Amino acid sequence: MKLKQLEGLLGSLDQFENPKIELEQYPTGPHIASRLLYTAENSFRDVENKVVADFGCGCGTLGLAAALLGADHVIGLDIDTESLEIASSNADDLDLDMDFVHCDIKNLKWRDRIVDTVVMNPPFGTRRKGADMDFLLVALKVASNAVYSLHKTTTRDHVKRTALRDYNAVSAEVLCELRFDVPQLYKFHKKKEVDVAVDLWRFVPQKYGEKHL
Repeated sequence: MKLKQLEGLLGSLDQFENPKIELEQYPTGPHIASRLLYTAENSFRDVENKVVADFGCGCGTLGLAAALLGADHVIGLDIDTESLEIASSNADDLDLDMDFVHCDIKNLKWRDRIVDTVVMNPPFGTRRKGADMDFLLVALKVASNAVYSLHKTTTRDHVKRTALRDYNAVSAEVLCELRFDVPQLYKFHKKKEVDVAVDLWRFVPQKYGEKHL
């Protein structure tokens, strides 16, 4: 599938009807979502025939992009039931199979690395400091191949240092810098739209039995 075709399909998805600021719910735009998954597949072969989990899946954009690119199985996880209902409807509209799990990522108790690749657009931590790193910690525990995640560019040094030093990532690489369009969703938003600089990261988790030097 061509990048533009993928972006077009993702642009047809329904997004949050009543976004919740406490969960930092912002739609992952088709431009960013398509490039994240297209890069994961075409540069690293981390999607096709793989088991992919979408952490904090919201309306399912990243997970459905993985399904469109040939993932063997896709699981979307989110704490918000309304979002999961929209994501399930989006999957039906695209005639795609995607499983959904209602859970708090911080309390995820998967014991085995049943997931090859985790993709996520976590809360950036503006409402609850460190929320994005909580997601990353769990993702690196459950993924066997790679974790793809979006984080504010301003946090780049902190993200890299924490992933390598505290979370036992084997590598932490910024693949590109993107502009995240934040629409005027909440009452405190004064501008119609704001661009936030974000990094697209690829993290490689430590394998079982591997010593991290």
